Amino acid sequence: KHTVFAPEMGGCRVWGQAWSGWRRGLWIRATPTAPGFGTKARHQLQRRGASKPSDPPGDQPFPGLLRPETFSREELVDVLRAAVVDRKGKPGELTLLSVLPELSRSLGLGEQELQVVRASGKEASGLVLLSSCPQTASRLHKFFTHSQRARRPTATYCAVTDGIPVTSEGKIQAALKLEHVDGVNLVVPVQSPTRKDIMEGVKRTLSHFRVVAMGSGCALVQLQPLTVFPSQLQAHMALQLCPVLGDHTYSARVGTVLGQRFLLPVESTKPQRQVLYEALLGRLCLTPSQAAQLPLHLHLHCLHLPGARPRDPPIELLAPLPSYFSRTLQCLGLHYQ
Repeated sequence: KHTVFAPEMGGCRVWGQAWSGWRRGLWIRATPTAPGFGTKARHQLQRRGASKPSDPPGDQPFPGLLRPETFSREELVDVLRAAVVDRKGKPGELTLLSVLPELSRSLGLGEQELQVVRASGKEASGLVLLSSCPQTASRLHKFFTHSQRARRPTATYCAVTDGIPVTSEGKIQAALKLEHVDGVNLVVPVQSPTRKDIMEGVKRTLSHFRVVAMGSGCALVQLQPLTVFPSQLQAHMALQLCPVLGDHTYSARVGTVLGQRFLLPVESTKPQRQVLYEALLGRLCLTPSQAAQLPLHLHLHCLHLPGARPRDPPIELLAPLPSYFSRTLQCLGLHYQ
């Protein structure tokens, strides 16, 4: 968990947080003293991995991840407070949301409560933007809404995919809807949606993608969602026959026969643990049981925010990759260029 400060906006403070599974408290990556976390001037995404894969993981296949059941509320608040880089500018469940009041008090904000302005998906890692100022939060919400309407990307994700997209870059368009299946909300694609479908909640979604590196049958992909929909990026990459590594929900929709991939019927495909080929498991130095616990390799790396003043250039917040993500890149020989 990291905190990044965006320079004061209208006299208010904004914090950006790097978090894995922030809604459900699935994973916490605690590296409060990691250098280089912050704005573009102070951090660039790791451009070179190690020259050879890491040693076999043993009992710690995903370095840098801490399970939330090992934390008390007080310890989690301490981790969050210690992760603040700069300060110039479900009931009973241990999650980021549940400890925001304690974090506000711990940061000396008095009656000012922190609120989540922007965040990655519930299982993704990366930035979580917090604000203690209602006016600033409102301004940021308007900025994100206006950017979305203008089809201007404000968020850039990094993903490792099982499979390589056919083209090196492009856009993914799909109509999506949420369906409640066996007690779980799942994203389902809709072919040729009607006006009635749109009225009933079907949404036309759009994402840009660019392949940064590829190898070992996998790819490092940059993703920029231009619309907002739950699990949009996971659903989009599954439709590309390249599910995100660690996607134990939508990867089951991609089948393989004689080395050829195809989409399975959604209505007959239930979520299950992602199945990886033996060769890929070997490259990742994982056993099948360890692969079943593989974290989602989808990371909100960059957020663009408006400048403090109308004529100021945009602010760019960057979050470093989680340790397990960097290790995966090393194992696969993938490098950011």
